[in-house]
Amino acid sequence: MLTQISRRRRVAALLALATALTVAAPVVEARPGGGGSMGSRGSRTFNAPSATPTAPGGGMTMQRSQTAPSPGMGSPGMQAPAQGRRFGGGFFAGLLGAGLIGALLGGGFFGGLGGLASMIGLLFQVGLVVLVVMMALRFFRRRNEPAGAGAPYARSSLDGQQGPAGPVGGAPGGAGMFGGQRPRQTRPVQIGPNDYQAFERLLGDIQEAYSREDRVTLGNLSTPEMVSYFDEELRNNASRGVVNKISDVKLLQGDLAEAWAEDRTEYATVAMRYALKDVMVERAGGRIVSTDSSEATELWTFQRQPGRGWVLSAIQQTR
Repeated sequence: MLTQISRRRRVAALLALATALTVAAPVVEARPGGGGSMGSRGSRTFNAPSATPTAPGGGMTMQRSQTAPSPGMGSPGMQAPAQGRRFGGGFFAGLLGAGLIGALLGGGFFGGLGGLASMIGLLFQVGLVVLVVMMALRFFRRRNEPAGAGAPYARSSLDGQQGPAGPVGGAPGGAGMFGGQRPRQTRPVQIGPNDYQAFERLLGDIQEAYSREDRVTLGNLSTPEMVSYFDEELRNNASRGVVNKISDVKLLQGDLAEAWAEDRTEYATVAMRYALKDVMVERAGGRIVSTDSSEATELWTFQRQPGRGWVLSAIQQTR
């Protein structure tokens, strides 16, 4: 009897570990953008946003962007893609579950470790499975990464930079200081009360549309590039059978980091500290998987064309 109780406790402990790996880990930073830095900011895409009272440390450099660095930027240092916010899902979550079930039945993935007869051996099997899954995830995600996306770049110093409103090199399409070409010219943009109201409204509307998984509305409020990132996150949630419900979004503090124009496109990067309620719900049964009432501070970049409203073009995390 004592042996059966001990085995049941071991099974419960392993199931709890499996749940923590396959459910809890992916919901970290589950809001739109997932706690990463992604999108495009014109010629300033690979420059960290300026510090503000809301974000005194400034912003982080871009991790994912469809904007290619120009020759004028030299050879930015490549870094590994930021994948820490998610762990598996879909096929690999099932793979992990299969390994745990096999271990509970006594065979395991690799066998010979004694199954339930040895807790240490069983945990060792779990560790090996997790390591294999992590390596496989990195391999397949790199193979499936769209061209021009997912490859972060370190900040590059550009000659001729003259502050937030001055000329900046490194424009997309080879407009940087290279081979006698001139850096793309920028001009200052005045941001008024109506613009700030639009930024605050977009913050709430985008979070609400993301919660509804409303891709049409997201497409009206964001650039196609940002919609592609949101769609990837929503599909990842669907593969795990969960829905990210976001509510009670409230802007607590915000200020302007940079505002400029390039050609016919105007940009504004705004630091925003906001509160929200972030809940992950099972798609089928409606059971709450996790809930979090917290604050976030991010730098959102908006862009607009003549005669059109502002749309979201980038989200960057603060330092």
